[in-house]
Order: sequence, then C-alpha cells, then structure tokens
Amino acid sequence: MAGKKVTVVISQGQGKNPTKRQLEEDLAAALIMEPDCDVSIIPHLYDLTPDHTGLLFLKSIPGDLVIAAWLFPRAARWVLDRNGVKGQPGVSLLPAADDEEDAAEPEDAPADAQARALGAWDVPHRKIYCLDLRQQADYRVYRDEVRRISRECSVQTVDLMSWIQGSPQAAQLERYLHPQGANPAPAAAAEEDPVRRRWYPVIDYSRCTNCMECIDFCLFGVYGVDSVDRILVEQQDNCKKGCPACSRVCPENAIIFPEHKTAAIAGADVGTAAGLKIDLSKLFGAPSALEQAVLERDVELVADGRDAVGATVGVPKRQAHKPVTRDALDELIDGLDQLS
Repeated sequence: MAGKKVTVVISQGQGKNPTKRQLEEDLAAALIMEPDCDVSIIPHLYDLTPDHTGLLFLKSIPGDLVIAAWLFPRAARWVLDRNGVKGQPGVSLLPAADDEEDAAEPEDAPADAQARALGAWDVPHRKIYCLDLRQQADYRVYRDEVRRISRECSVQTVDLMSWIQGSPQAAQLERYLHPQGANPAPAAAAEEDPVRRRWYPVIDYSRCTNCMECIDFCLFGVYGVDSVDRILVEQQDNCKKGCPACSRVCPENAIIFPEHKTAAIAGADVGTAAGLKIDLSKLFGAPSALEQAVLERDVELVADGRDAVGATVGVPKRQAHKPVTRDALDELIDGLDQLS
C-alpha cells in the first residue's frame, strides 16, 4: 500500500491550443515531483465515452480525487457523477482570476429549492475536488492548491504504476503530451484512445426537482426516467449539437451544457438563475428564455426534416399552478413598465 496520496487527473482541453497544452504540461511536470500525489492525464472529460480508458481509469480510483479541467467545477462534478464517478464535493480555495476579483459572490440555491432537489444518493465518503483550469494562467497556483488538498486528504490508495492506473513515467508523459513528435513505439501508440467532441446535457441533481419540464419539452428522445421515475439523460447522442433549449426551460437551472458560451448554461455557480435570465431578457426587449428555447427547438426540428411546433408542444406547464415568488427585480421591471 502506498502512503496517504491524492489522485490528480488533468483533463486536456479540446483541440491543440498551445497555451492550454503548455499549462497542462507544466502542471503535470510539477505534480509528478510531488510525493503526495499520483498524477494522470486524460482527454477532455466531457468527450469521454463509457468505454474510454480515461473514464475506466476514473472509475477505478478508490480515494480522494482532484480533477483539473477546462470546465466550470459544477459542470465537471456532474459530468463525473453521470458517468458513475461519485463523491462528496471538495471545497477548492483557488483564487479567482484577476478579472473576476470584483465579481459578486455566487448565490446559493434558495432553501425551498434545496429541500425539493433530488440530491444524490449512494455517494461514497471520498471527496472530489474540481479545479477550473481557465481560472489562472500560472500552473503554480494549481500546484499549490493540490498541495493544500493533499494535506487535507487521508485515504490510502493502492500504488498503481501503469499509465492508465497511476503515475506516468517521464517518457510516458512526453509521448502522451507530444504523440506526433515523439514517434512512439507500437505499444505506446496503442495506449492512445482518441475522442471526438460531444454535445449532451448534464443534470445537476443537487438542484433538479424532477419536475419533468425537460422531458416534455425535448422532442428528440434525449431524456428518460429510471426505475424510480427519476429524470435522466437516457440517449445523450440524440441531442442536437449546439442546442441548449432544454436548459433554458429548466426552472431550477439544473441542466448544464458544459461547452455552451453562456456561463449560466455551462455550469457557472450562479444560483438558481433561470428566472433571472428570463427577467433580464424582458428588461432589454429580447426574446424570453422560453421564446428562445422554442426557436432553437424549431430550428433543430426543421433540420431533422420535421415540422416546427412553436409553443404548442411541451411548453412548461407542470408547475404552472405553483405560486410565483416575486423579488426586487420583479419590482424594478414593474416600475419601468409604469414609467413607459
């Protein structure tokens, strides 16, 4: 048995951006020298298929895990959860990026929403820490945070020395980071497991209330229910690339598309912002979130050779009878309406 170690997995960015690759390489090289870490590198977390060796490795990790990815931490956590890599969320003390220092603190979900959320069950006691590689440009910030986390972790793990299950040797790391230039031997080349970019929704079960609005709205068979009638993403490859419509109609902002350009949809920890998105769009005269979602769905239906349905099918209705909670923003909009 090895000593007390934490497993650190670096999830590579999509494409071959040289700045991203340099950060990944510098961080991996630094962490290899850390005595309390086992470090591995996998392709982009969101793109892994169920049988990919990177995902199989993640599932094999028994103890505390640090995942460094080019994703919002909330998105990374629920991508892992969807793929059976579960754990208690670890708290990261990573400093915000320079341009985010003056940003407002993220809101917590309201107490009533937390009480109604599905949450997660059968979660092991180990912790999973998700670090966003977009936050800082200096690899040393992440190295220092991993050092702090490793002091916090106490689980013992088996010292697995293979590339897929444990710390890579320096030569293996070089072949993985630079596979074309390294001219690897056939055995090393077989270790490469290419991925393609994917697009599918991920459900944040700490917010999801199982309202089923998403399964009503999506007409492409993406959603289903499990044996206890809990909503799930059943046919993820049925999702239409670039379409986030179901996320816009989710009343709890529980549906994440990790690669979407809008932070709230991509998994930024902004509280239950669905209502806020709709209200702000109305404030500036743009289509509401629902109107935008209907338009996006119609575009994909037509591209599929089907008829557009507009707002006649699957519009949010299951919670229509529930009272609407008004806040200061509602009062502001009402005041502006009265002035116009």
